[in-house]
Amino acid sequence: MQYLLMIYGDEKAMAAVTEAQGGKMLAAYGAYAEAMGKAGVLQGGNRLRPTSASTTVRVTDGRTTVLDGPYVETKEQLGGYFLIDVPDLDAALSWAARCPGASTPDNGLALKRGTAAGRVQCCANHSGGHRPHGPLYLNPGTRSLVAGQHAQSHPPPVPL
Repeated sequence: MQYLLMIYGDEKAMAAVTEAQGGKMLAAYGAYAEAMGKAGVLQGGNRLRPTSASTTVRVTDGRTTVLDGPYVETKEQLGGYFLIDVPDLDAALSWAARCPGASTPDNGLALKRGTAAGRVQCCANHSGGHRPHGPLYLNPGTRSLVAGQHAQSHPPPVPL
């Protein structure tokens, strides 16, 4: 079963950490990711840019609107995630409890289970069952998902 571990935190508090504190935090996340990789549960993950660098996309009545920056104000912002594949909820909770974000002040961790029907193909040449070739991006011109390295190595991505 796939679970998404979403790491939430206060961006203002993160911006205030010292270089030494930031280095210690990155090392802890590196060790955590390495342990998940060795256990064979890690499917992907990434640290996210601040909300000020986000883009909101809305489609209403067939018209696409793109807004720079966050659309909603929240106390905590999504700062990163890990996608894991584990046998059950207990295993997911065990990995979530070991995440550095779960024990960091001003942070929280949300855990959501994916559905088996929710898996998508990463490109027209593949039927799924493997990791995409990099992060997924929305191509606003074609309204399709594009994996990071697909542009050179594969034909156009599957349309949404």
